[in-house]
Amino acid sequence: MTRTALGEIEHLVLVAVLRLGGDGYGVAIIDEVATQTGREMSQARAYLVLQRLERKGLVESRLGDSEPVRGGRAKRYFRVTTAGEERLRDSAAALFSIWKGLDPDLPGRG
Repeated sequence: MTRTALGEIEHLVLVAVLRLGGDGYGVAIIDEVATQTGREMSQARAYLVLQRLERKGLVESRLGDSEPVRGGRAKRYFRVTTAGEERLRDSAAALFSIWKGLDPDLPGRG
């Protein structure tokens, strides 16, 4: 079976979810991406990416308890699946492999 590569935002969101260890919900995931990368992401974009990752089987979600502070709505928590972990390992290995031997400061050629 061939795999499709992870997009940059998918990769960032998956790693953020993994870092949060199953306690990741929309705002926490967005904050983790911003903290680790300096990149801002809208809630709409984050949830679109999370839905796509869930359709691909790379994350799973569950509803937490309803919260009065949120008008009785529950947070949706995400965790990376085994397939998601495998895809991240493959993606990281490909990135490390192509960077091997290059100076990360990106000097000019030769």
